[in-house]
Amino acid sequence: MPPSSSTPAPAAAHRKPVRLARHFSWATLVGVLLVTAALIFSWRALTVRHLIEHESHANADLTQAFVNSVWRPFQALAAPTAGRSRADLAAHPLVKPLRQQVLAKMQGLRVAKIKVYNPQGITVFSTDEKQIGENKADNAGLQQALRGQVVSLITYRDRFDAFEGVINHRNLISTYVPVRSSTGGPVDSVFEVYSDVTDMLERQQRALWEVAAVVLGLLAALYAFLLALVRRADRALARHEHERATREAQVQHQAYHDALTGLPNRAYFGERLAEVAARAQRQGPKAHRSALMFIDLDRFKFVNDSLGHEAGDLLLQEVARRLRAALRASDLLFRMGGDEFTVILPEIATPQEAAQVAQRLQAALAAPVKLREHDLPLAASIGIAVCPDDGVDADALLRNADAAMYSAKAGGRGMHAFYKEEMNLRARQRLELEAALKQGLRNDEFRLFYQPRLQAGSQQVVAVEALLRWERPGHGLVAPADFIGVLEDMGLMNAVGEWVLRGSCQQLLAWQAMGLAGLHVSVNVSVSQFENAGFLDMVRRVLNEAGVNATHIELDLTESMLIHHPAQAARTLAALKALGVRIAIDDFGTGYSSLNYLRHLSVDVLKIDRSFVTDISASARDRAVATAIVQLAQALDITVVAEGVETEDQAGFLRRLGCHEMQGYLFCRPQPPQALAGLLGGAGTAQNHKEPARQVAMT
Repeated sequence: MPPSSSTPAPAAAHRKPVRLARHFSWATLVGVLLVTAALIFSWRALTVRHLIEHESHANADLTQAFVNSVWRPFQALAAPTAGRSRADLAAHPLVKPLRQQVLAKMQGLRVAKIKVYNPQGITVFSTDEKQIGENKADNAGLQQALRGQVVSLITYRDRFDAFEGVINHRNLISTYVPVRSSTGGPVDSVFEVYSDVTDMLERQQRALWEVAAVVLGLLAALYAFLLALVRRADRALARHEHERATREAQVQHQAYHDALTGLPNRAYFGERLAEVAARAQRQGPKAHRSALMFIDLDRFKFVNDSLGHEAGDLLLQEVARRLRAALRASDLLFRMGGDEFTVILPEIATPQEAAQVAQRLQAALAAPVKLREHDLPLAASIGIAVCPDDGVDADALLRNADAAMYSAKAGGRGMHAFYKEEMNLRARQRLELEAALKQGLRNDEFRLFYQPRLQAGSQQVVAVEALLRWERPGHGLVAPADFIGVLEDMGLMNAVGEWVLRGSCQQLLAWQAMGLAGLHVSVNVSVSQFENAGFLDMVRRVLNEAGVNATHIELDLTESMLIHHPAQAARTLAALKALGVRIAIDDFGTGYSSLNYLRHLSVDVLKIDRSFVTDISASARDRAVATAIVQLAQALDITVVAEGVETEDQAGFLRRLGCHEMQGYLFCRPQPPQALAGLLGGAGTAQNHKEPARQVAMT
């Protein structure tokens, strides 16, 4: 499959590079100029405000000095002036002597003019005699002063009549100062004092520009330094532009591809499937058909559990290689996760073309894969959904192809199947089963049945195996094969497994109370239970709470549990043995593992799988396997149990072979505990219990 058909182009890698130096130089230059301008403006406003405040206080103090030393004898000038002309006011006999004293006091000060107003706003005195008699009642500064406030304003005059003569181009501060004849009394006159601050402002202006020049110089130096750094960084970015584009393309590739196999992943699958479905929907079934194939490897979990995840990864890589090689250039292969793959056939003439592709894929997977000295048979179940016949949107196509895959798997594995409407019925039934199982847990619908295990020679009952049953309302007793896998998928086996162990301990105590002191109970342990971090603590807690003797509890494990993580399994088994429980290996001989682990693990019981017992009378190969297992167990001083014994011929051969214990329908089917009371409490043999009152044809 060519890369162009499966890899999205990393568009981000073609972006125009950003030139930092160009943007920085202009932005920073503008910033420097704005900062400098803002600094000059703020500094000038601050200095002018401080100058006004200073002169305001100075003029207020000067006015108070005039009032104390000069004004008291002349307060009559501030009397109401109604009916008096400006000439009358200027000719008042107190004006001339007051002017002389004021001018004498103003010598050497920055004061350019002094004016006095009465409460009506009439100028009753001024060092500039022409202004006597003017009405300034509407002057805002004067009005504020008449209300008791000291008010100062700065102004610029091209020409100003000062007491020393005319002065030009001057900056003046005029201060209105209220005067009271008594403390707390009303304002009876207002002095307006003009201060010449031209020289002070010029000095401040020179200082301001000097500071601005220093600041501007520092900012310019900083600007030059930063610009050099940015240009250097800009050059470095330019040098690494190709590397950035490459890294971005790699990230995009990783986002759309599976790390293990290199195939496009689920994210890219969704995009391409939506495109194909949209095109098929636009053009119609007569003009365009496409197909989606959902591929699931058969028995991959068994390989993964038996040989470990590393071997599972190698197997997946080989599967991806074979699938890719078997497809056409236009076909799109994806890994969805785990052992699931999908193939999009963008254009097919007929559905039969998709079937031919499926057959080609299954043929490519038919050859065994050699992993760790094992030749592993390989097969896959393939579900096919045709677009637009089986769906016109991506979700429907994926759902229907998945349903078809499960139908193919149910038909015998290694098969392919086209989607049919009734497949959704099975999917709904699965959802209903999951809901019913959850309700069954809440409503205590699970039951424990027990199947006796007999000593081969005396046929004395020495143990029972606890077997889970579900008493589903409206369905009767449901066999574990119909729901254990669903419980595993739902993640409920840990809770159910604890319930089974707890119920088995309680039933053992009940039997022991009946006098069956030597009876053992065997409890099956699932892979998810054994690998759970809290498994050991759960067993210890249940045994302690039940108060049962741990040596009478036997935990059945499968070979795959012990070789998946051998070091961790050995530690767990050692801890279980420390609690006192017995360890049994169930379905022995069916795994890929070597028998070497038996030498290193403390195992009490080996159970010969029923698949070797069924044809043991007729099959020399099965007899040889059973003989080897018994001889190995005897050599290691391990008890051997044969499961699934159904005929006298099987029992006789196993007895002669030296098998220690047997279990099967020949002796007794699984029974509820109350139905076993006669068998366990009677003579202790199974000769009279081959057809008990309540038989359940389940294993």
